[in-house]
Amino acid sequence: MPASARSRAGAVLQLLVLILLALVVLVPLLWLVSTSLKGPAEDIFTSPPALLPAQPSLEAYGRLFRQNPLGTYLLNSTIVSVLAVVANLLFCSLAAYPLARMRFAGRGLVLALVVATILIPFQVVMIPLYLLMVQLGLRNTLMALVIPQAATAFGLYLLRQSFLAVPVELEEAARIDGCSKLGEWWNVMIPAARADLITLAMFVFIGTWSDFLWPLVILDDPGLYTLPLGLQQLASSFSLDWRVVAAGAVVSILPVLVLFVLLQRFILPSASSDAVKG
Repeated sequence: MPASARSRAGAVLQLLVLILLALVVLVPLLWLVSTSLKGPAEDIFTSPPALLPAQPSLEAYGRLFRQNPLGTYLLNSTIVSVLAVVANLLFCSLAAYPLARMRFAGRGLVLALVVATILIPFQVVMIPLYLLMVQLGLRNTLMALVIPQAATAFGLYLLRQSFLAVPVELEEAARIDGCSKLGEWWNVMIPAARADLITLAMFVFIGTWSDFLWPLVILDDPGLYTLPLGLQQLASSFSLDWRVVAAGAVVSILPVLVLFVLLQRFILPSASSDAVKG
């Protein structure tokens, strides 16, 4: 078989595998959307499952918003997620800069200890963290959800690696222009690490938005519930309606999809060029 024919066959095989993987991922999502759009008289447990609703209706979404304080849940999740993202970008970048570009005793040990915390399951530190929030008077507040997410070892390591890739000449040029260390961080490192900062923002937002265990432990006031807790209330009610549950799941997924669509074009493999522009 000629090399060109083998190349085309390989490309076709690769495309088929990607299509199969895409179907595996998308079919459950399509089934979820379809369930949320099915009318009250339509059977949602048919065999085989029907991916397209026979009688499309937004009735489940209407009941979802009428019968539940979904707006409050969305607002709480948005506040917590946005504050966690801002705190992570600030604190992780400030901590990553000296670990990447400055020389001081114990730098490697500090980095190793921080990265090692990734191996510690959250369940191990959950009780001490709960007691700390109680002592600080933050139990049953939204800040109790933000503080544990304010800085992450993953974010620090990611930005450190990003800062290491920035050419030293850019720092030297900024130093000649009279920039302080803080000025170098802001004018050189932050623009150069734009892609990694956006990547970190997406990871933190998705992780905070979908977090269920910690809000369940630290919150008692239904007025402070985040979206995962609110959806859990739907799924645990005595009159369970899977259409409404599916509608709530779709609503919880939409902000994450919108965020990804808006930010994916900014994730570019261009580090030093952004720093030069900044």
